[in-house]
Amino acid sequence: MATSRRPQRNPTLPPAVPASTRWLLLIHQIPPKPDYLRVKIGRRLQRVGAVAIKNSVYALPANPESHEDFQWIMREVEAGGGDAFISDASLSDGLTDAAVRARFDAARNAEYREILADAKALMKAARAPEARTGRGGAKRKASASRPPLDHELAKLRRRHESVSAIDFFGAPGQRAVAVVLAAIQNQLRQRAADLRKRPAGRTIDGATWVTRRDAHVDRIASAWLIRRFIDRRPTFRFVDANRYVHREGELRFDMFEGDYTHRGDACTFETLVAEFVPRDAALHEIAEIVHDIDCKDGKFRREEAAGVARVIAGVVARHPRDEARIEPGAVVFDDLYAAFAGTQSK
Repeated sequence: MATSRRPQRNPTLPPAVPASTRWLLLIHQIPPKPDYLRVKIGRRLQRVGAVAIKNSVYALPANPESHEDFQWIMREVEAGGGDAFISDASLSDGLTDAAVRARFDAARNAEYREILADAKALMKAARAPEARTGRGGAKRKASASRPPLDHELAKLRRRHESVSAIDFFGAPGQRAVAVVLAAIQNQLRQRAADLRKRPAGRTIDGATWVTRRDAHVDRIASAWLIRRFIDRRPTFRFVDANRYVHREGELRFDMFEGDYTHRGDACTFETLVAEFVPRDAALHEIAEIVHDIDCKDGKFRREEAAGVARVIAGVVARHPRDEARIEPGAVVFDDLYAAFAGTQSK
C-alpha cells in the first residue's frame, strides 16, 4: 500500500479552503467473502484520509497523491474479487463541496480528540513531581523500567503528524493538539535541565562483555549500546554457550543466567537501556524496533522493524565472524540514533 507523501502543513497556519473543489471518487463493490477483505479495504481508506459520501463511494481531494492512493486500493479490491473504479468529479444534486469538506473535518477532529486526550494525560504526568525514594527503592526501579516522557511525546507527535498529513482542509482540532504538544515539550525541556544538575549515574570502564556466538540484532545492538553509552573501553568475547566457564569480573549479556539478558518480555537491549540509560527517549525508540525484530511478537508494531531486520541480515551474511559484525552494525544504530535524537529536539 502506498503511503502518503503530502507535505506536512504548519499547524499554526490554517490551509486555505478553496471555494470550489475537484474530487476523486472511488466507487467499489466488495464481495461478501472473504470477510476480512471489507475490513482491510476500510482500513486502507481510513489511512489515506478518504471519507464516505454514499454507500461504497469514497472521496478525496483531486491531486496526484490521492489518485495513486486510490489506485492501490482499487487494485486490492480487484485482487480480492471485487470491482472498483476511480472518477474525477465535481459535486451536485444537493451534496455541496462545503458539506463534504465538513465530513473530512469531522473525521480528522475525531482523531485529534483522541490524541488530545492522551496529550493532556501526558502533560499531567510531565507536571507531576518525580517519585523519590532511597537508593534501590521500588518506585525508582519501576520508574526506570518505563519509557521516558520524551518517548511518549514522540509517539504523540507521530500520531499528530499522521493525521495532519491527511487533514486536507485544516480541521480546528489540529491547532489544539499542536498547542498541548508544544507545552509538553517545554515542560520536558525544563525537566531535562533539572536532571542535568543531578550527579551523573554509574559508568563501567574497561570490562569484558561476554555473549553467545553468531550475534544477530539483539546482541549487535547491545554491543553498540554498551560501547557508546555504558562502557568507555569494552572488550567483547563471543563464546560457545555450552562450553563457557564464567571468569570473575566478566559481564554476560544475552546469555542464560547472564547479568543482562531477557527479562520478562523484554529483550537484552531493552534490559540494558532500562538499567543504564532509562531517560534517553531515542534509545527507547530503537529498543522497540529491536524488540519487534528479536522477539517476533509484534508488540510495538514498529514499521521500521522490517527494514532494519533486512539490513542486519545483510551484515550477518557479509561477516561470518562475530567481531566483524560489530562495526557495520554500529553504523546502522548510530544512524538510527541520530534520526530519533533529532526528532526529540523539534
